[in-house]
Amino acid sequence: MADPLHEMSIFAKVVSAGSLSAAARELGLSPAVVSRRLAALEARLGTRLINRTTRSLHLTDEGASYYEACARILSEIEEADAVASAGRVEPQGVLKVALPASFGHQLVAPLVPRFAERYPKVRLALSLSDRAVNLIDEGFDLAVRIAELEDSSLAARKLAPNRRVVCASPDYLRRHGTPRTPRDLAQHNFLIANWDSGFAMTLDYKDPVGKLGEVRVTGKYACDNWEVLREWALAGLGVALKSTWDVHRNLADGSLVALCPGYSFDTDVAIYAVYPHRRHLPAKTRAFIEFLAEAIGPEPYWDRTSANRQKPRIKGPVAV
Repeated sequence: MADPLHEMSIFAKVVSAGSLSAAARELGLSPAVVSRRLAALEARLGTRLINRTTRSLHLTDEGASYYEACARILSEIEEADAVASAGRVEPQGVLKVALPASFGHQLVAPLVPRFAERYPKVRLALSLSDRAVNLIDEGFDLAVRIAELEDSSLAARKLAPNRRVVCASPDYLRRHGTPRTPRDLAQHNFLIANWDSGFAMTLDYKDPVGKLGEVRVTGKYACDNWEVLREWALAGLGVALKSTWDVHRNLADGSLVALCPGYSFDTDVAIYAVYPHRRHLPAKTRAFIEFLAEAIGPEPYWDRTSANRQKPRIKGPVAV
């Protein structure tokens, strides 16, 4: 009777080693045995996983998807074996994390050396992109999302609030005047993050007494990259809605000025870790979530007043 896990481990080793012969050497088997096991796996699944020639191997689309699943399953088995043999949970294995590009580059990537020191058996793979990845289909263990979460099959943990400000450069304000209320923003060139509805967006806000409102803003420039919007605001192209984690240093040094004092633009957006629902969350995933929560929340260091500003509670280099 075929052993599915054994076949999966052989298939995964062939892919990682890059050839049947290299995989055979690492497994202590003959190339003929490895070839037969691989053929048996493809026959059992009813699909070709690898296109083989005498000189190269290439994964089929089905093979690539199957490899992602195999790698995840084998990693979890490896972790379970380690827990059983060591008598304690030690995070290990491959951890795939999806992050918003600018947030991941500025705030998370600099923390990885400290995470690596604390959890040396975790192999960490970060994907930095502003697109909303599909955790299940794309094989991610978790993602950080800065958004108002919609109902879904994913579990979520709030890491920190995401305070936002409307801001502009002093040069822009000298040339165009300073808006005092959200309604004034309708007369200014607003830097747009999404042009699906044209060069316009609806800006939600809360006034000084807590009343909710909205204003339609328009502009001549649009980009779906947060860093570009910040650079455009610094260059005096217009007014931008920015998260304070992205512009707190610019606000501190005066290169950007927060507008509409007393008004809040936070709405319900926050910084979340989202992950697939599982009865037992893998130790590697739990460790990374706790690490991020300790580093940036619940009161983000970038939102503290200048008098009380501190570095993150996890010591280590943080470039923002």
